[in-house]
Amino acid sequence: MSNTSSITHFLLLAFADTRELQLLHFWLFLGIYLAALLGNGLIITAIACDHRLHTPMYFFLLNLSILDLGTISTTVPKSMVNSLWDTKVISYSGCAAQLFLFVFLISAEFYLLTIMAYDRYVAICQPLHYGTLLGSRACVHMAAAAWGSGFLTALLHTANTFSLPLCKGNAVDQFFCETPQILKLSCSQTYLREVGLIEFSLSVAFGCFISIVLSYVHIFRAVLRIPSEQGWHKTFSTCLPHLAVVSLFVSTAMFAYLKPPSISSSSLDLVVTVLYSVVPPAVNPIIYSMRNKELKNALKNLIREVVFQQK
Repeated sequence: MSNTSSITHFLLLAFADTRELQLLHFWLFLGIYLAALLGNGLIITAIACDHRLHTPMYFFLLNLSILDLGTISTTVPKSMVNSLWDTKVISYSGCAAQLFLFVFLISAEFYLLTIMAYDRYVAICQPLHYGTLLGSRACVHMAAAAWGSGFLTALLHTANTFSLPLCKGNAVDQFFCETPQILKLSCSQTYLREVGLIEFSLSVAFGCFISIVLSYVHIFRAVLRIPSEQGWHKTFSTCLPHLAVVSLFVSTAMFAYLKPPSISSSSLDLVVTVLYSVVPPAVNPIIYSMRNKELKNALKNLIREVVFQQK
C-alpha cells in the first residue's frame, strides 16, 4: 500500500483531451485572468493614489482586491500552463502550497466581506457612531483579523490534509489542488478529522453569511424610510449585486465541500469550483465600482494621468 511518502507529484484534471479544446480553455482562462488583473489592479492603484479614497470603505475594498488577485493567481495560471503544454503534473510541494494559499486567501476574503457589510451597516444605520466604531485603528485591526483568521484556517486544513496517508493514486479530480479531491485519495478513517474541520469552517462561513444578510436587511429597512426614490434605487442597485456575488460564492463553495459522493461528477465539480474560485475575483471589480461615482472618477483621473504622461 502506497502512502503520502511515496507520492512525489499529483495529476490535475484536464479541461479537455483534444488540443483544440485545451487551447480554447487556455485563451478563455487567459481572458478571465487578465480581466481580473486589470480590474483589481486599477482599483488598488486608484485607492492608493487618491487621498480622497483613504476611508474605511475603500481601505477594505483595497484589501478585497489584493485577496482577489491572490486567489485567482493561485489557481488559474497553473491550469493555463498545463493546458498550453498539454500536461497535468503538479509537484507534491506545489500542490500543498496551492491548497494552503487558496484556503488562506478565500477564507480571508469571506471574513473581509463580512466586515465590509458591517461597515456599510454602520455608515447607513448608525452614521453618528461611524467615526468611533470604524476609526483607522479599528479598521486595521479588523483587516488584520480577517487575514490572520484566513492564515490560521489554511494552516489547519493544509496540515490536516497532507498528514493523511494517500493510497488511492495521485490523480486529483479538479483543475487545482482542492481539499475534497485530496481527501478522496486517502485510505485512512482519519480523513474524517479533516471532514469535521471542513464542516466547522463552513459553519463559521455560514454564520458570516447570515451576518452579511442581516446587515443588508437593516440597510434596506433604513433606506426604505428615506422618501427619495433615487436613494432607494442607488442602494438597491449597489447592495443587491453584492448579495448576489456573496450568495453565489457561499452556495457553490458549500456545495463543493459538502455534496454527497452520489451526485459527484467531474463536470459538475468543475463548474461548481469555477463558480466559487474564478468568477468572484473577476466580477468583484465590476460589482464594487459599477455604482460608485467616487471610484469611477478616481479611475478616470488615473487613466487620464497615465495617458498624458505617455504623450
